[in-house]
Amino acid sequence: MWIMAGFLTWLWKYRSYIVIVLTPLLLLPLPLVIPTPQAKCGYVIILMALYWCTECIPLAVTALLPVILFPMMGLLKSSEVCIQYLTDSNMLFIGGLLVAIAVEQWNLHRRIALKVLLIVGVKPSLLMIGFMGTTAFLSMWISNTASTAMMVPIANAVLQQLNDTEANAEERDYDQYAATDGQDNQAYEMADTKGSKELQAKDGAIDVGLSNRSPEAEQCRLKRQQRYLNLTKGMSLSVCYAASIGGTATLTGTTPNVILKGQIDELFPENGGVINFASWFGFAFPNMLLMLVLSWFWLQFVFLGFNLKKSFGCGTQENHDREAYQVIKDEYQKLGSMSFAEGCVLTNFTLLVLLWFTREPGFIPGWATVLFNKDKTYVTDGTVAILMSSLFFCIPSKLPRCCGRSEDGASAEAPPPLLSWDVVHAKMPWNILLLLGGGFALAHGSEKSGLSMWLGESLIPLQSIPPFAISILLCLLVAMFTECSSNTATTTLFLPILASMATAIKIHPLYVMFPCTISASLAFMLPVATPPNAIAFSYGNLKVMDMAKTGFILNFVGVLTINIAINTWGVPMFQLNTFPSWANVTRDP
Repeated sequence: MWIMAGFLTWLWKYRSYIVIVLTPLLLLPLPLVIPTPQAKCGYVIILMALYWCTECIPLAVTALLPVILFPMMGLLKSSEVCIQYLTDSNMLFIGGLLVAIAVEQWNLHRRIALKVLLIVGVKPSLLMIGFMGTTAFLSMWISNTASTAMMVPIANAVLQQLNDTEANAEERDYDQYAATDGQDNQAYEMADTKGSKELQAKDGAIDVGLSNRSPEAEQCRLKRQQRYLNLTKGMSLSVCYAASIGGTATLTGTTPNVILKGQIDELFPENGGVINFASWFGFAFPNMLLMLVLSWFWLQFVFLGFNLKKSFGCGTQENHDREAYQVIKDEYQKLGSMSFAEGCVLTNFTLLVLLWFTREPGFIPGWATVLFNKDKTYVTDGTVAILMSSLFFCIPSKLPRCCGRSEDGASAEAPPPLLSWDVVHAKMPWNILLLLGGGFALAHGSEKSGLSMWLGESLIPLQSIPPFAISILLCLLVAMFTECSSNTATTTLFLPILASMATAIKIHPLYVMFPCTISASLAFMLPVATPPNAIAFSYGNLKVMDMAKTGFILNFVGVLTINIAINTWGVPMFQLNTFPSWANVTRDP
């Protein structure tokens, strides 16, 4: 028995190496028995899917496998594969990341967050929606992980202050009650010497809190502790959920969004730029707001209840609320006045967003159309992103002084720029760029090998199912799959299949690809599903079951809102009720 236990222990410890070796060997009969380009490409996709799901090697290294396998299997030239790793969509993502790094470098995101919290106040429900709204807004522009890592400690500090001040108020109320009944603190009466009095004074709080408390006071204390435990859980979950939801609102908010744009441009090159920053925002932002409000109602119901007087305060301002409000105010005052660098970052960021919105707004010709894109699409969102992010390396972080003198009269050194490459190198998630490239290489390989066409023909029987039912089922599948796999890997694997299915059954590709892309960000159930969940789990005194039961319902809420959006305002925005001519493509493998 102990030999078997030791063997199983050894297998578990070396499981990654076993998966690395056995997986390609077990799959090898597929390209050997069926020596077609479709089977060879399918071998690569299945192998990468299993490597991504098991994480036996780093995700980014798995994403590089097309560079090795496609040329060696005679599917694509190496130069044709490698160019997929730095496409226009990758450049858009790089530009967005550079802006996010600059915002974090100069603490602009913290200033925005604290200012919003000062506006909404510290009543539980308002505080929760304040944290959710702020986190969602930040996640639209910076990484979900960074916004969660910043907001969760602030939330815990505010809640701790609320708890402490309410506990102190309870102690004062009990002391006053005891004094009126002639039951003043007996610990002081029993002491004869000064030293014993001091000792009794130190233990007074414990005596009052435990031994001398009435059953009613003790019950009140336990209720307060349970209430704040639930509030802490709800606040931590609200922040991590808002980060995932907020990232869906902008094209650069989270990786799956960029993957969709890249896949659409790769699989349907004649689409005419149907996905750009403005069109994505016009569809996804209202959906994000709807999802955020519904999530807030659900978290309110689970962790706070619907006592409007306590949750919203009805205009009251108690002492412990003022003290908790002061905590936020003190943190904001520590930041001081806005520096020159923060002002430059904010201005550059605002200009970038305006240029993105006005490049190709859709209802009127954009500035890019008028100036550059009269004949072809020369300027894209990626061009704008790289232009504005490059300025961070050119603008000084301090206003240059006249005559080049410092405050003490000595010759002043030139101030550093807003961003240095050392900072970028340390904070840039290079692995995500490789993941993006691996997904685009897979999509290109599927198209060129004919695997996409074969999948599409195999899925033609689905034509008998109503499109809205197909969309809901696929969204649920993706939402559940992303709980145990990264949203990047999930989107990369599913989107080419969905594109093939849509063209085969003659429905608009975006009708299924758009909802499933957003569903890939609905990782609400498990701490390991996404980094924001893990951060919240480490702070919020949460159990896995707390996150699972709350996130399970939110998954259905998210899928419902996405499908409401795609079937209402999504239809006129993208003409989803017709099969587009640009999707009706037939390519030779």
